[in-house]
Amino acid sequence: MFTKLTEFFDSFVRDGAPGYDCMILQGGREIYRHQSGYTDVENQIPVSGNERYNLYSCSKPITVTAALSLWEEGLYSLDDPLYAILPEFRRMTVKDGDGVHEAKNPIRMRDLFAMTAGFTYDVQSPALMRARAETAGRCPTREVMRYLAEDPLSFEPGTKWQYSLCHDVLAAAVEVLAGERFADYVAKRIFRPLGMTRSTFLLRDGEGDEVTEQYRFDREANVARNCGKTISPYKMGSEYESGGAGCISTVEDYMRFMEGLRTFALLRPETVKLMQTDCLDENTRPTFWHYRKYGYALGVRCPLAGGATDFGWDGAAGSYMAIEQELGLSILYATHMLRHPIEECRLHIIDIVKAAL
Repeated sequence: MFTKLTEFFDSFVRDGAPGYDCMILQGGREIYRHQSGYTDVENQIPVSGNERYNLYSCSKPITVTAALSLWEEGLYSLDDPLYAILPEFRRMTVKDGDGVHEAKNPIRMRDLFAMTAGFTYDVQSPALMRARAETAGRCPTREVMRYLAEDPLSFEPGTKWQYSLCHDVLAAAVEVLAGERFADYVAKRIFRPLGMTRSTFLLRDGEGDEVTEQYRFDREANVARNCGKTISPYKMGSEYESGGAGCISTVEDYMRFMEGLRTFALLRPETVKLMQTDCLDENTRPTFWHYRKYGYALGVRCPLAGGATDFGWDGAAGSYMAIEQELGLSILYATHMLRHPIEECRLHIIDIVKAAL
């Protein structure tokens, strides 16, 4: 039934991916699981299905889920200003040619979810470099936000869509609202209840070797090169818990998270519906990426009328997740290579799966 899907994934390996693992559940029942290639190319160790991956931006739906669980408790409104939780963001500036001007709009909590706050993904800004130096390389998540707030925004909050550190800021807001470290709250609220025993936003000492080998595609040489196991460059310091890119997990663990969303075990049905409701408008839609058949909701690509029917996201090292509730599907594809030349092809996975059913 899934011959074309396997051929599709195998083409990724032929085009340079070291290896992959894919799991598909329908109605909670496994209907596809396949691995191919190597988890360690140099030593020819095949993919086993037990690998721990840097999920990069597939971390974002977890962070959004954690934040929405606190919203369900009534601890904040989506229209609340961010500065009500993180006071350093009260007076922001916006880039204006070679200078800056004071922001007219406050950053709202919904701007963090929707990538409309005006932040960038410049993790090497002078303020963030100073954060590394002044915290001796620790960069605790909450503390880093005081430095980030010094950087001018790219635009007035709420006026454009721009992929950025929004969900890292959201993780810091979760930390304040929950009254505990972000990683601890996620473990308590999501990981432990679902049995995600190999997932974390902060590896314990000695666990670094458990992460599978990671590769970066060299476009000039047309080859994958081992680039170490760290989440680079988004791991700003030893204590930094990146809500946007910092989760380390396995295929089976992350599938438990996806099923927790699909079955409403993590959030109420109305909250999951909100999470996948398009929030782009005439101002923000033109700056959203190339997902022509998708909108963007609270941290995920989302269905559009007459277009896609799934919601989910993907990650810089190749991970891809999709949940299609009408058909009861949870789809997870994982690999571990940055700058893959055929990243856009991942969006066809859901179509191939639906055609095979």
